[in-house]
Amino acid sequence: MQITLKRTNSGDKDFKVLVTQLDKDLRDRNGDVMDLYDEHNVIEEIETVVIGYLDSIPVACGCFKKYDANTAEVKRMYVAAQARGKGLSFEILTELEQWASALNYKYLILETGNKQIEAHGLYKKANYKQIPAYGVYRGLPDSVCFKKELKPSAL
Repeated sequence: MQITLKRTNSGDKDFKVLVTQLDKDLRDRNGDVMDLYDEHNVIEEIETVVIGYLDSIPVACGCFKKYDANTAEVKRMYVAAQARGKGLSFEILTELEQWASALNYKYLILETGNKQIEAHGLYKKANYKQIPAYGVYRGLPDSVCFKKELKPSAL
């Protein structure tokens, strides 16, 4: 089993396929509550996408976008069902953190759903702290938000 990561952008065909799978997975888990969240999951042009490959097959992704001058927001974290439990989500998240730090962001924030228990475990393992809902997620009952202070980049 060989895991490789690729930095790319939101135009990458593998990213588009994985995001389609993610949207289906979220709809299957959360049902109609996704109607409230779909508008916040639209990925415009993003230059900071990481795709994870397992034996050359695209099975995981994540990206981030600028939130404010010091903060980037992690978006569209996903690992396909057949690749879960192999550490891909942690590797994707670590790569995103390193990239954001190299771009001089001081913090990463993110939102996940209250039913994505495995995601909560990932973010806690990676030293993210739960915070009050921010921005567009304020008042959305199923949102759970996290934040992490990044270490300055050695680059």
